[in-house]
Amino acid sequence: MNILFFGPNGSGKGTQGAILKDKYKTPHIESGAIFRENISKGTELGAKAKAFIDKGDLVPDEITIPMILDRLQQPDCKNGWLLDGFPRNRNQAVKLDEALKAAKLDLDIVVEIILDRKIARDRIMGRRLCVNDNNHPNNIFIDAIKPNGDKCRVCGGELKTRADDQDEAAINKRHDIYYDTVTGTLASAYYFRDLSQKTGKPRYITLDGTPSVKDVAAELVSKLG
Repeated sequence: MNILFFGPNGSGKGTQGAILKDKYKTPHIESGAIFRENISKGTELGAKAKAFIDKGDLVPDEITIPMILDRLQQPDCKNGWLLDGFPRNRNQAVKLDEALKAAKLDLDIVVEIILDRKIARDRIMGRRLCVNDNNHPNNIFIDAIKPNGDKCRVCGGELKTRADDQDEAAINKRHDIYYDTVTGTLASAYYFRDLSQKTGKPRYITLDGTPSVKDVAAELVSKLG
């Protein structure tokens, strides 16, 4: 299965992607990691991307999309892939769709995790990291994983916060882009939703992001079939 994943920061998208990676033994490909890999390896596309990044400019789609296509055509993707973090606007969705078709790469399923914006923000700001193990789930706004006061609910260790988790202005800026249904990330998701309704491909799956990680994962696996 070739899957494209959408969900706002705070929706648990990364966690669900990791679950699918383990279950289906397919790579979870994040657009940011593709940039870092190409730049570190000194590829031609990486050098072009770095020139824009060093100037503080956005990397043009004409560089980003070929980079993504190259990654999706690597041997570890032959049995499927999960793409996360791109596209981020409707124009990119159109260009990605065209590029995938030109490369004869099928997009089988698009997954959208639906989550209220306030809940998404609270989940980000409520995250607490255990000093003993960052994978211990603690969040002051989620009843199922609330810490024990200021101690980790799993091991009793001290808890800390990430600075960017507490930057409400930065969170709102990212969410402004994601929740924009005209030109933003949701607009790109809806491009594929409309395509699915017209042609039947790709299959478009929506998930309620409010339940627990376990429940969302169960719904996702059930809908993937």
